[in-house]
Amino acid sequence: MPKIVSIGTEQPPHIITQSEAAQLSKELFFHRFKDIERLLKIFDNGQIEKRYFVNSIDWFRQEHSFSEKNQQYVQWAIKLGKEAINNCLTNKSMLQQRVDYEEIEAIIFISTTGIATPSIEARIMNELPFSPHTKRIPIWGLGCAGGGAGLARAFEYCIAFPKAKVLVLSIELCSLSFQKEDLSKSNFIGTSLFGDGVACALVEGDEASPSAKAGKAYPAILDTMTTLLPKSLDVMGWDVGDDGLYVVFSKDIPTLVESWLKPTVLEFMQRNQMALTRIKQFVAHPGGKKVIDAYEKALGINQELTVNAREVLKNFGNMSSATIFYVLRACMEQNPASGDIGLACALGPGFSSELLLLQWGVNEQEDVKK
Repeated sequence: MPKIVSIGTEQPPHIITQSEAAQLSKELFFHRFKDIERLLKIFDNGQIEKRYFVNSIDWFRQEHSFSEKNQQYVQWAIKLGKEAINNCLTNKSMLQQRVDYEEIEAIIFISTTGIATPSIEARIMNELPFSPHTKRIPIWGLGCAGGGAGLARAFEYCIAFPKAKVLVLSIELCSLSFQKEDLSKSNFIGTSLFGDGVACALVEGDEASPSAKAGKAYPAILDTMTTLLPKSLDVMGWDVGDDGLYVVFSKDIPTLVESWLKPTVLEFMQRNQMALTRIKQFVAHPGGKKVIDAYEKALGINQELTVNAREVLKNFGNMSSATIFYVLRACMEQNPASGDIGLACALGPGFSSELLLLQWGVNEQEDVKK
């Protein structure tokens, strides 16, 4: 089965601590929310210590047009995307040797925080020596679920073309969507939660020339499942206004995780003739502290399985679609035992889920059903 053999990430240049973000929010919204002191507790209770941003904290104090923000999105996406790709293709801890750009058959580009036509991967291909015949598959609008969806589409591509090497590039510059004049609770919550992040994964088909280090276990993708919850369009997403993107973020998301996700995961695992107790690696997109808590409660999983998700949330915040790659990188760097079963899970607008069944070191699904 197709394998994930390398992860590369790249951080924007500016770090803002959670205490700095809270102080800024108090400064900006003090005269607009009567319960500002109560709302500021969100910053303390979210288990986030710092986040990375493409701009310094002073940028948030100023007004910016949609055009200006989107121009910054394109510029930074190209710069950071190039670095993440290079970090993925030269990752010495995961690869036996660097992978040449010309070996990549397709690039799946994932984003929801900016707009560009030609899309970002085309602009990057004009600056890095990819083959001009590299297939471009840009996907926009899947939000936090986009990373899982990108890996699922790479899996399907490599099933169809087993000699292929595919990159999944996720670029989310959430900070550029900040609306200084938006007085909604969603905007306040988003200000406490979202950060900027860029990640790239290399997925290889069974017949591709091997890039992975010999003797090391890597996660094979055994199966994937996408699920849409009907009539849930207002749970998560964007409202588009004259000044850009306005975040929609329902307080009901943790409740939905508890009530809706478990039967979805059980259906997926049963389809693969596997019990939840087989899961040894939980690669969860950490939407927030309450979402991680809801994962544990809904699925009955041990807190040890969410350590990586909590660490990523603590040090980077929610980077939308890019976040799951940071969690996956942490899992891979811990060298899980060959045969370990993993479940990757990401939730996004729709309201929807993306699930991937993983197994370290095993390529054929039939092996795990014996």
